[in-house]
Amino acid sequence: MHLHTITVPRTARYCTLGQAGPHVRYLWIACHGYGQLARDFIQTFEAIAADDTLIVAPEGLSRFYWTGFSGNPVASWMTREGREEEISDYTNFLSILYNRYVALCSPDVRIMLMGFSQGCATQMRWIMRAFPRFHRLILWAGAIPEDLHYLPQAGYFSDKALHFVYGTQDPFFNQERLQEQQQLISDNNLAFRIHTFEGRHVVDESVLREIAAEMG
Repeated sequence: MHLHTITVPRTARYCTLGQAGPHVRYLWIACHGYGQLARDFIQTFEAIAADDTLIVAPEGLSRFYWTGFSGNPVASWMTREGREEEISDYTNFLSILYNRYVALCSPDVRIMLMGFSQGCATQMRWIMRAFPRFHRLILWAGAIPEDLHYLPQAGYFSDKALHFVYGTQDPFFNQERLQEQQQLISDNNLAFRIHTFEGRHVVDESVLREIAAEMG
């Protein structure tokens, strides 16, 4: 038996909040977590909606039913199966979206990259492949991949604001996992600012507004 791969055209989905154009001063590219859809995830960003702000929420390329053969369809960014091909596919997808919308915004647009849960690793893998221009990175209730080499890119990250957010009652982000992430961040000289809130595995709107307000 021989396993082969072939690259084929396919249709990817994403949602936007706001109107693209040269008036946009703040561009967010926000990646949802495991088992979500872009149209649901982007609703949280109503909390920071403004005339000069555009939020783009790409959707994971793999979909499945949340409970067996029933329930709502949801999306995922990758699994262990076909891992490298899935990473290549979604990083290409993110690059296409990034290039399209940066070109439509103000030349001095401030770019925010955000990942929630599984979307954190998604953003970091794309960043470490494409090295896009951006100003802030917000990783929320997720992990940075351990198999990437960040130290050689210290200069690239040094002029960017890095934020790490989690809820103190998050069942997927216990103390052991937090310590592992803190050690990984420290070992790689990544200057993440830590934000916490009393809550579970969600994007807290008050913290989101607080981070967005700092960009003014």
